[in-house]
Amino acid sequence: MNESRRQWRIAATISALIMASASLAGAQAAKATAKKASAGPFRVTAPDLVTKGRIDVSHAFNGMGCTGQNISPALSWSNPPAGTKSFAVTMYDPDAPTGSGWWHWIMYNIPATTTSLAAGAGNGRNAPRGSAQGPTDFSKKEYGGPCPPVGDKPHHYHIKVFALKTDKLDIPGNATPAFVGFNLNANKLATASVTGLFAR
Repeated sequence: MNESRRQWRIAATISALIMASASLAGAQAAKATAKKASAGPFRVTAPDLVTKGRIDVSHAFNGMGCTGQNISPALSWSNPPAGTKSFAVTMYDPDAPTGSGWWHWIMYNIPATTTSLAAGAGNGRNAPRGSAQGPTDFSKKEYGGPCPPVGDKPHHYHIKVFALKTDKLDIPGNATPAFVGFNLNANKLATASVTGLFAR
């Protein structure tokens, strides 16, 4: 009788341990899933863009008939993928009547600890330490704002943030936007983008 009771107690203990282990594993899995869901996708926002995504004249080019202030917009991004070692930012207008679009902004070697750019960072104001800028189609290594032809439908200005797997891109000083773009795409882990519209 005592032997039967001892075996029953052992079986009950084993069963309880199995149930506790399963419960713990389930809780850990649920916690991991919740954490992943809360992280969400890599995304970028541009708080300076006004209603319906239209770019304010303060960010438009100053020259070539345009009278903006040429201030690069503020950007903020979140949830970059694991392994991100640096960021890069580009702004491109595919609607420019050139046959190949128009590059307005190229900034790279942005430290992985950076999660935002202040307005004017593309003009050398409070740019992240260690970052560099590539030449745009204005032939300058700085932000150049929208300046579409008068009467055109609103152009689309795609601002893209690249999460890169390298902490530094070794780009020659005379590199073209296409050369920089090749290196960005060769080293990207993910991209996040936002589009602004501008016409005059």
